[in-house]
Amino acid sequence: MLLPLCVYADTSVGQTGGYRYGNGAVYVGAWNSTGRRHGYGHLLFPDGTRYDGFFHDGLFHGFGMLTFSDGAKYEGEFLDGWFHGYGIFWRSDGMKHEGQFSGGKIWGLGMTTFNDGNNGFPRYEGFFQDCKFLKKVSCVEVVQKAQKVAFMARNHD
Repeated sequence: MLLPLCVYADTSVGQTGGYRYGNGAVYVGAWNSTGRRHGYGHLLFPDGTRYDGFFHDGLFHGFGMLTFSDGAKYEGEFLDGWFHGYGIFWRSDGMKHEGQFSGGKIWGLGMTTFNDGNNGFPRYEGFFQDCKFLKKVSCVEVVQKAQKVAFMARNHD
């Protein structure tokens, strides 16, 4: 059940405003004509997890930042609600992965940096599939693109 906080017209997207869901989640942002989150918005979940970014037909889609209640976060591209494309994921313990993601998993080229600042031995830079390191490959360009995309997700304006 949606409980309106406020709604006002914005002809470029449909409607803009906020809603509080029955489970306690709160969304403030743009909506499409069918009542789904669409365009830029902020979604706060009851556990404190927060998404700031773009939505398409109700799902995280495009640039966004997802900050989990335990301190972990992802900044980058989303597709149909999943981490997908380029981005950076930080675990709550400080370990991070910069690179490509697919279907919510580390998948493609990238580099993992541990919380002490090292990249492992041998270096965890290369091809990952289903969150597993498979092959050492230099991927400086991919890491740089992930950093650029994460910056764009943080500074979308």
